[in-house]
Parts: sequence; structure tokens; C-alpha cells
Amino acid sequence: MILMAGALVVRAQHYKTSLGVRVGGTSGVSVKHFYSRDMAVEGILGFFGNGTSITCLLEKHQLAFDTRGLQFYYGAGGHVAFYNGKYYYRNGFWRDINYYDHREVAFGVNGILGLEYTIDDLPVAFSVDFKPFVEVGPGGYVGFSPDPSVGIKFTIH
Repeated sequence: MILMAGALVVRAQHYKTSLGVRVGGTSGVSVKHFYSRDMAVEGILGFFGNGTSITCLLEKHQLAFDTRGLQFYYGAGGHVAFYNGKYYYRNGFWRDINYYDHREVAFGVNGILGLEYTIDDLPVAFSVDFKPFVEVGPGGYVGFSPDPSVGIKFTIH
């Protein structure tokens, strides 16, 4: 029984590092690295209609629904967003666009909640998640987005 429980813990993550793409509210490139069996750090270089963001997240992973290869993960982190100078959003569900003539930098806090599925025989992981954030920018504006996405990653063992 103890050996079986240990095997399940080891199977909780099938790879050490991954590199992939995220498509959703904020699309971009993602790098994830497990620093323990169930804890990972993820960095996202994100792109959206009028800017770029850099996000860092700490994530806890665990077996989901007793299904081999399927993991539930959750965590938190932060980001910095750079708006391109032509427009940026004040708030809204999907980064609503309001026109301005300034380049802006905003800072935010993020959560993450998702599912990831890895395939034993392929170096691939698929994910679906919500990465909600609250962002504060110049002039005191506050923005929010649930930032859902789907992703595919190459995994390195």
C-alpha cells in the first residue's frame, strides 16, 4: 500500500520542464519547471491586442479525478504589462480598448486554476485554465480579467 501511494505521488507530474504556447485572453509563450514533485514555477510572455506582459506563477499540482496523466493545478503570482502607447484598457471582462496617446506600464496580481493532461508515450501536455488577474496602472485605473486559455507544451523529462 505504501509503495502504491509513493508511485501515485511520483506520477503526479510526468515531466521536469515544459515549453509551449497559451492561447486565450492573453496568448503567448509559457515555460514551466517543477522544482519538486508537486510544485512548479511558470513564466509566461504574453501578448494581447495592445501590449505585452510578463507573468510569473507558483503552482501546486495534484492528481485529478484518479485519472492517470490528468492533474489539477492552482496557484498565484504577479505580472507587469506594457501597453504600446496607442491605447489601453481601463477595465472590463476582455481588456476593453479605450484610446489614449501614452505608453503605460501596469502591475497586477494573478491566480491560476486549471487542468493539465500529459500523455505517457508523447512529450506533450495539454492544458485548460483560468488565470484571473487584477491590474493597477497609471492614474489609478484598475482592470480585471478572468483570462481563460488553452495550451499545448513540449515536455522535457
